[in-house]
Amino acid sequence: MNQRLRDDADAIIRASLQAVLPDEAVAKALKDYRGDGGKTILVAAGKAAWQMAAAAVSVLGAVDEGIVVTKYDHVAGDIPGVACFEAGHPVPDENSFAATKKALELVSSLSEKDTVLFLLSGGGSALFEQPLISGEELQDITRQLLACGADIVEMNTIRKRLSSVKGGRFAQACAPAKVFSIVLSDILGDPLDMIASGPAYPDSSTSEEALGIVKKYDLKLTAKAMELLGRETPKSLDNVTTKITGSVRELCAAAAAKCSELGYEPVLLTDRLDCEAKEAGRFLGNILRTHAADNKKMAWIAGGETVVHLTGNGLGGRNQELALAAADEIAGIEGTAVFSVGSDGTDGPTDAAGGYADCDTRDALTREGLTVSAVLAENDAYHALKKVDGLIVTGLTGTNVNDVAVALLN
Repeated sequence: MNQRLRDDADAIIRASLQAVLPDEAVAKALKDYRGDGGKTILVAAGKAAWQMAAAAVSVLGAVDEGIVVTKYDHVAGDIPGVACFEAGHPVPDENSFAATKKALELVSSLSEKDTVLFLLSGGGSALFEQPLISGEELQDITRQLLACGADIVEMNTIRKRLSSVKGGRFAQACAPAKVFSIVLSDILGDPLDMIASGPAYPDSSTSEEALGIVKKYDLKLTAKAMELLGRETPKSLDNVTTKITGSVRELCAAAAAKCSELGYEPVLLTDRLDCEAKEAGRFLGNILRTHAADNKKMAWIAGGETVVHLTGNGLGGRNQELALAAADEIAGIEGTAVFSVGSDGTDGPTDAAGGYADCDTRDALTREGLTVSAVLAENDAYHALKKVDGLIVTGLTGTNVNDVAVALLN
């Protein structure tokens, strides 16, 4: 391993994540918050829900009541006046349904003077859910969508039509109370109706699009689910104010700033990366091959969210696959590395946030009896990278604004 490049990668990761933690963003958004003389009810949902709720209560001093629904092991302590629940992600479970039911009960009898402070972050689609079909069927449909490589917009177009809270329906349930929504974006382009399936935002997707996704991926749905996909969602809401507080753009900008500080010339390729993880890794590796002879320190940055098509039974995540896929392209090219990290500190069902590969990674894998192609075919990037010290482990970050991948040339 090229230790100097790995040290630079770790420094870039730390600086990038620090810049998108929700505390300051929530405090900034709440400068515009004005209650209307009634109660303030806090509802927070998503991977960053606990961190956002803790920041909000710190700024406001107190709320009348509140609920946090977040991923398992993401609650970091008590928040005054707020009940905290952990639930399933990326597949909703009974705890998702039970916590969401409590949230609906909490907002069911509010007056027009009351305000629901709704804090939303990525992962909310699974965590904040009250399905209109059985929980078992919703879980099955979610698994089908994950396995076929559907992107987040396609997944949410389906899921919001099978839910009593998605697609603007939660805001309807809060009426006549006002909803002040603070959103941490995890979807490219920040489409507010798609982040966590838009519980408090009018839905721009159509039933026709939903049915097209079913056909595209040959999803197996019951007659009840198909009937729900044919129903339209709310197209306007008059009780909601929305503030977007963070996105992958800020993540990329922070990465670029740290690269500059370390002496690299940063190039932002895109903040809308949206393709197969292994293809993105090969692409970044090929950029390094093209510029290998340049007498420069360069850093190419790509933010977004890739997808993985499951072909094996291994363990890994999209960021680990992206980094591993670059290993073949940059093998033996001194001073090159590719790394990718999820801003929430998790990547797939693993304890890693992402992966790192450099000019020495392929040779190290060979010594372990592994090839990049075989590992990718088995979707087992986690175990392969672990053998060669290529895992990036940050711990849970409390934020969630997509991923950032960087190709370094030193």
